[in-house]
Amino acid sequence: MSFKKFDQQTFIVDTANAYTNRQISKREFLRKMGLAGVGFSAFSLGMLGNPRGLRRGSMLGTEAFADGLPDNQAKWLKEVGSKFKGAKIRYSTESTPPSVVLNQIKKEFTDPTGIEVEVEIVPLEQVLAKATQDVQGQLGSYDLYYLDQSWISMFQPDCVDPVAYYKDKPELAMPDFDWDDFSKPLVKNVAQVEGQWMGIPFDIPIFTLMYRKDILEKHKIAVPTTYEDFLAAARQISEAEKGNGVFGTGLQAKSGHYSLECDWSQAVWGHGGSIFNKNKKFSGNDEQGIAGLKWYQELLKVSPPNSTASTWDGQFEMMHSGQVALVQSWDEFFPGLDADDSKVKGLWEPAKPLTAKKLRSPSDAGFNEQPNLGHQGGSCISLSKYSKNKEAAWIFMQWGCCKEIMTRCTLLGGFAPMRNSSFADPRVKAKAKVGPGTTRHLETVKWVIDNAMATEPHMALWAGLSTNEIPTELGKLLTGQAYGGDPQKCMDALAKDIDAKVKDAGLL
Repeated sequence: MSFKKFDQQTFIVDTANAYTNRQISKREFLRKMGLAGVGFSAFSLGMLGNPRGLRRGSMLGTEAFADGLPDNQAKWLKEVGSKFKGAKIRYSTESTPPSVVLNQIKKEFTDPTGIEVEVEIVPLEQVLAKATQDVQGQLGSYDLYYLDQSWISMFQPDCVDPVAYYKDKPELAMPDFDWDDFSKPLVKNVAQVEGQWMGIPFDIPIFTLMYRKDILEKHKIAVPTTYEDFLAAARQISEAEKGNGVFGTGLQAKSGHYSLECDWSQAVWGHGGSIFNKNKKFSGNDEQGIAGLKWYQELLKVSPPNSTASTWDGQFEMMHSGQVALVQSWDEFFPGLDADDSKVKGLWEPAKPLTAKKLRSPSDAGFNEQPNLGHQGGSCISLSKYSKNKEAAWIFMQWGCCKEIMTRCTLLGGFAPMRNSSFADPRVKAKAKVGPGTTRHLETVKWVIDNAMATEPHMALWAGLSTNEIPTELGKLLTGQAYGGDPQKCMDALAKDIDAKVKDAGLL
């Protein structure tokens, strides 16, 4: 390892620990991470400094339908796994849906194998700090890593390629693991670097359209399919339902928060724009970018006033309490809308994202950005090269990512699975009905994953730009603090600032 690499890792660990100990602000943490070349993907950014709560009590279902492994896999688990009886493996992770479920059911792995499992669930920056410290010293303190999709290239030398390992160690290979069953778009966007597997896809929140069917039917409004239709429907509903306290839509437009960047980028992509152009210049101020922002400004007029103070949690509460009728947002909301404590249980429906007039090609965008309609964030689980219990950890990793267990993760909470077979599993389909942990949105989610997955720019400065500069200036525009309501002035100012930062960072 070079001294430069060693120093970079020390800087990352020290910075993450300083943030955890409240010695530096989130803004400073992200600035320093940008200097170190570390980005954070969609959705995960908002979890910094806090565990991802999964809205317990409203979003999680109540049953995991533990049918058990197929006979050949159960036999393999007992016979092969028990050879490592007494080993203890450690996994540091954020509170993702599959991680929470694995922690809940790990006894089903320990009982037949005798292998102890410690799942350490910590805030996201500590996941990064622990993994970085581990690979820096090649300590093997953790056997498995949770890797955000925007970090994985940094860990490329430190993770075992699971597909190659499966072939190289046939004596440890779980029968019928079926690598081809993993969703190919997820593998490409969440778990691979330059075509090499860094781990196995493990979590995928993604944007889709959701609507109140009762309100649309009441006003004889068709489900919107275009951005124009969506705005027109939101206006009509707001006008007709204002006496009932119902708005056409609700936004996650909190000034200075990453959630606003998510909303904005979705609007820009849908109008044919991108965040960066192929020359790596900020392009939110081009014709398509301005069209997207103008559309978003119009939506704000038919949204609850607290939209400019709301993150995704606030937006979910608008939906959950019956305050809004149309939303483009994270699919992870949907099971909570069918929970027993929801005021609109059974009234929301999922739909494919709105159709863009024309999407900008990834080749015309910068920093590997992929403009599309399904804004995504995701993670993978990876096997450490430095693990002191590599074989035992590998057996756990296969167990945790096999068809049965991944399906169980979906059955418990209604969250999107990583395997195609889980989407088709009869138990998953049987839960496609109104109720806690519903899966009735997953057919739509799979379509979005397979056909419309969007990915933000992958570059060192992105973490800071997407949580500081962009949502801060957008917030000033939307709340009337600056720019006089003129989106071009706002975007031109951002372009000047961002292009200068990108140039200073040597990325042009």
